[in-house]
Amino acid sequence: MVKEIKQYMYELGHKAREASGVLAAVETKIKNDALNAIANRLLQQRETLKVENTKDLLAGKEKGLESAMLDRLALTDSGIEKMAEGLRQIAALADPVGEIDGLKYMPSGIQVGHMRVPLGVIGIIYESRPNVTADAAALCLKSGNATILRGGSEAINSNKAVAQCIKDGLEAVGLPSECVQVVETTDREAVGELLRLKDHVDVIIPRGGKSLIERVSNDSLIPVIKHLDGICHVYIDDDADKDKALKVTLNSKSHRYGTCNTLETLLIANSRAEELLPEISKMFVEVGVELRGCEQTRQIIECNQATEEDWHTEYLAPILSIKVVEDLDAAIQHINTYSSQHTDSIITQDITKTRRFMREVDSASVMVNASTRFADGFEYGLGAEIGISTDKLHARGPVGLIGLTSLKYVVFGDGHIRS
Repeated sequence: MVKEIKQYMYELGHKAREASGVLAAVETKIKNDALNAIANRLLQQRETLKVENTKDLLAGKEKGLESAMLDRLALTDSGIEKMAEGLRQIAALADPVGEIDGLKYMPSGIQVGHMRVPLGVIGIIYESRPNVTADAAALCLKSGNATILRGGSEAINSNKAVAQCIKDGLEAVGLPSECVQVVETTDREAVGELLRLKDHVDVIIPRGGKSLIERVSNDSLIPVIKHLDGICHVYIDDDADKDKALKVTLNSKSHRYGTCNTLETLLIANSRAEELLPEISKMFVEVGVELRGCEQTRQIIECNQATEEDWHTEYLAPILSIKVVEDLDAAIQHINTYSSQHTDSIITQDITKTRRFMREVDSASVMVNASTRFADGFEYGLGAEIGISTDKLHARGPVGLIGLTSLKYVVFGDGHIRS
């Protein structure tokens, strides 16, 4: 069986590599036509998609999947319509492939610049959400990359049904179906084989829980674009506007609890703690958020004791840790010690402190007087996103079309030779 899986994954990789060469040369119109054709097919096949999704939901209930996972797994009419709309939105985005910028004349007379090009073949490993199959395929297709998609076993029937719609859409415009391939086995060994296809796959992108991402990061022979945690902070500075501080803090935490850009630790300047903590406590108690505070916080409001582990924890739940810090220096030190380098925000009216925070906080997204929930590809004008990277290479922050491309140098001359 292991030999069969190895051969199967090798064939997927080989076909993807061949398709990537075709796709890299395809005009923007054809890619957009394919995306719209896939969107149409998803809507036409909505009943089939729901039937296949029901199989996954029933199997998931039998296995005892948590309600939150079942919710992410479900494909409703509105969910299918959103998938189709997402494809159309990506079709409407500018195509980055082939863009040339930065052209400069050198002393020798040649012109040197950059051209944006696809990465090649992208392997994406993800859990639960069937909509990721369509979103990931669309982003890779528009950016000129072939892709191999390996979804979770809990969504196998849904993913196969979505994959058939993608295949139909590609073939409708004359593109090889191998541009997007979905792994059709639930055998866990398929993941291991995908991570070893270094001659056929250029980049691996994991989307899912911490255990999945750690496994991929540890085992992959291929470069990985990833994030492990979303331990996000809001720091309320001495010079913060009170209304802004309360509004941004509440939204950062309670807008949604289970996302990587949700606030997990609130830092507040010592000079504002007595004034603001009672109101912060009141508003979070009203929405059912458990508060865990440092010793100084607990002297001001009633809450549970925060431990060292809390500063390291991404709760993904209605729990918030709070720490009173002396000043901006202490806030930056805490963030750079405990942050996962995802998203951190400062609330202040002081421009000098703003600049220091932006410069010294080492995170993928740094915000000023704004909710951490804005750390999102759509909100950044990228359209959809493949994920939010906390790496520094190759992409950082929300990874959209640009993040799925690379650069090569282009040189223009007129018979120039080097002396």
